[in-house]
Amino acid sequence: MKIDLSGKTALVTGASRGIGEAIARQLGAAGANVLCAARSVERVNQVAAEIVAAGGKAEGVELDIASPAVRDRVKALLEKQPIDILVNNAGITDDDLFIRMKPEAWTTVIRTNLDSAFNITQEVVKKMIRARWGRVINISSVVGMMGNAGQVNYASSKAALIGFTKSLALEIGSRNVTVNAVAPGFITTSMTDALGDDARQKLEERIALKRLGTPDDIAYVVVFLASEQAGYITGTVLNVSGGLYT
Repeated sequence: MKIDLSGKTALVTGASRGIGEAIARQLGAAGANVLCAARSVERVNQVAAEIVAAGGKAEGVELDIASPAVRDRVKALLEKQPIDILVNNAGITDDDLFIRMKPEAWTTVIRTNLDSAFNITQEVVKKMIRARWGRVINISSVVGMMGNAGQVNYASSKAALIGFTKSLALEIGSRNVTVNAVAPGFITTSMTDALGDDARQKLEERIALKRLGTPDDIAYVVVFLASEQAGYITGTVLNVSGGLYT
């Protein structure tokens, strides 16, 4: 099954590194015109340039998803071109045990991980509804389903994103706009790369497939959900955790 996203424009937040970067690259490889968005415009410009060098279409976009001006920035992007595929990927953590968690750690994580999805998606889906085609893909986390000590704020934001996904899917499905979520498990990042062998082994022992996931493991799922082949899937949360949580 070859997925062809030619003629579609995708906006990927948090595309400067990790999962977001992998998603941007794989969407580009599938033929989409990718708007690679992040606060670090220098880095997303580099990612976009590498997608173009590989034969794809892409451009870097400076976008601070936690900024009060994010709606205006998205509106400006929509004036230049439609956004057919939206991937709400950007997010942060600010971990601490609940009894020690500072109010600003709660507020900042919720604002960045959840409020941003509301603000960006509300602007984008207006145009999708009028076009009667669209794909919204929210990157949640397996932590939002199973919980994790020290991450009450993060788990709450990711669990709320699942409720957001399911409810919005019911509202706009009649307009041929699908809304789905992907819930990654433990994925290789610069943080996990820094783990010692013992700590990494303990993580892997908790996973049925006995390995950490890669950013591309998530990106491949996103590309599928963005495709015509996934046109009858909406309101779904795909658990991509290698069997960490079942």
